[in-house]
Amino acid sequence: MNNKQSHNINKVTLATLIVTLGVIYGDIGTSPLYVMSAIIRGNSNIIDLSFVLGGVSLVIWTLTLQTTIKYVFLTLNADNNGEGGIFSLYTIIRKRAKWLLVPAVIGGSALLADGMITPPVTVTSAIEGLVTIIPLETDEIVIIVAIIITVLFLFQRFGTAVVGRVFGPVMTLWFFMLAVLGVKELVTYPEVIKAINPYYGIKLLITNPLGIMILGAVFLCTTGAEALYSDLGHCGKKNIHYTWVYVKISLILNYLGQAAWLSKHDGQILSGNPFYNIMPSWFLIPGIIISTLAAIIASQALISGSFTLVSEAIKLNIFPRLNINYPSDLKGQLYIPAINTVLWLGCMLVLFHFKKSSNMEAAYGLSITITMLMTTVLFYNYLRFKQYPVIFSVIFLCVYGTIEGIFLYANLFKFFHGGYITVLIGLMIMFLMYVWIRGKSIKEGLAENVQIKLYEEQLTALQEDVDIPKYATNLVYLTNTPNEEEVERKVMYSILNKQPKRAEIYWFINVLVTDEPFTMEYKVNNAIPNQAIKIQFRLGFKVDQRINVFLRQIVNELLATGELNPYQKGYFSESGNQAGDFKFVIIQEALSNEGQLPKFQEFIMNLKLFVKKYTVTPAKWFGLDTSNVEVETVPLVLGRRRTAQLTRVN
Repeated sequence: MNNKQSHNINKVTLATLIVTLGVIYGDIGTSPLYVMSAIIRGNSNIIDLSFVLGGVSLVIWTLTLQTTIKYVFLTLNADNNGEGGIFSLYTIIRKRAKWLLVPAVIGGSALLADGMITPPVTVTSAIEGLVTIIPLETDEIVIIVAIIITVLFLFQRFGTAVVGRVFGPVMTLWFFMLAVLGVKELVTYPEVIKAINPYYGIKLLITNPLGIMILGAVFLCTTGAEALYSDLGHCGKKNIHYTWVYVKISLILNYLGQAAWLSKHDGQILSGNPFYNIMPSWFLIPGIIISTLAAIIASQALISGSFTLVSEAIKLNIFPRLNINYPSDLKGQLYIPAINTVLWLGCMLVLFHFKKSSNMEAAYGLSITITMLMTTVLFYNYLRFKQYPVIFSVIFLCVYGTIEGIFLYANLFKFFHGGYITVLIGLMIMFLMYVWIRGKSIKEGLAENVQIKLYEEQLTALQEDVDIPKYATNLVYLTNTPNEEEVERKVMYSILNKQPKRAEIYWFINVLVTDEPFTMEYKVNNAIPNQAIKIQFRLGFKVDQRINVFLRQIVNELLATGELNPYQKGYFSESGNQAGDFKFVIIQEALSNEGQLPKFQEFIMNLKLFVKKYTVTPAKWFGLDTSNVEVETVPLVLGRRRTAQLTRVN
């Protein structure tokens, strides 16, 4: 990110504060819709004063320890040129140890799985408020929620620029409503304010046999903290710091207000949702409308965050390449059709399986707990990487490892109540990433590279052989080899053996994804002057890899500096075109039977090549003109070659 961009997102104005409220806090801001009701359900829907005080005390201190201290004041400092999120954190420290890829993959997979349950649980919780004024059956609520979520997903292809303009004001109003409703109820039972004392939460955990189990419900108040970190690049640290004060006060006031209402009904069976119970009857309709809008915004934030997460994973080459669209020029505006479809299907599965928000809450939170634990591991390594005092790093790891370990234990009780769905989805995503990463590792470990310089005589002879028709003026190959002097043997096989390809200049392009998000650099190596040129693009993990555009720029610069001789022959529609025509050769691989791999490695490679069939083509990914692209299939021989000895007979 350049200095201007960094300055813009860290600039604090009333407008940036309102935008931050709309972008950052959708998930965590809608937690009052279901947290307190989930806590009371943990006590068989019996309202008990000590249970209420202990529950709301645990909520307040979870928001303080987990969201405020860990994420807002500590983890946000682990920004990568202003960008946040688990993959962004990983890119900062990945050179420290190779195994750090493991917590990054686990955490990213769990976060994506969480994106399939957040929209159904938030929207359903909001719509269920209609029951207080309109008699609706469960199936009717499900249909309404399904329609809302479907429209939301259909809208993604157009981008969120228009909706984004109203996100901030709606969420500003939402948090104001939370605060006012909380204060209204709090003044009727101010004694509940003592729940701010952590004593009541600790007492509940120690004395009540259900204390640990309700931590699974308590944890729901902080599930949006990871999304808060992921959206850092949209708003900047300062805006988050300032707005969090307003958000946290509003949340705590609302939780205390719900606790006050519950305390006045000590000993009764909970009927309905305390969030709607504290609303005056005349305010129910506007309250439900505002709640529904907030729930939609929360869902939108999770969807957009999933797009960003997958995009980063693709650029880091730990996830299959998928088609990415950019509906607008606004930063962070992207749309991945395949992920949009998968998320929608997942949301529908969750919605029609659980039907009620209370059932969804039973499954909610397990996957995000895993993500937070993985972030803790990565952030500890970040502290060590940045040479923070050892004692501080160890204290952080012990404190938050313990807190999140306890939350994970509490959430494990949700496994058989529906948590298995998000865990299963997370494992499927994780396995897909493992296949992609492991397949790449096997290929790189066994692939054969050659020195470009060794083929100078053969390339010269080919260029001078007029009996062979010229294939292109500039022939371009994409290579995975970062070494400036080398290319894969398959590239030279394509040029010299498969079908001799005569050209004026041979270009070998390598794309290296950097640890910084917005790097746009390149290196040129004239491996064979005016004959074979190796270019390495150094692009950040958030940069769109438009190789076709970048290459034209480089060629013009090399012509200007005299490093490349102008091509004078031919006819061109564009004035000043001295480079000639370009043709790209994409080499796709088919696993050869000549290679001999261990069975498991062979299984992984076959699976990766199968997945690759359904990914976006390299030509489309790199923005190449498909009319100038030739796709070749070459045998991929990995491992020891199979040998066979024939015997001659008479």
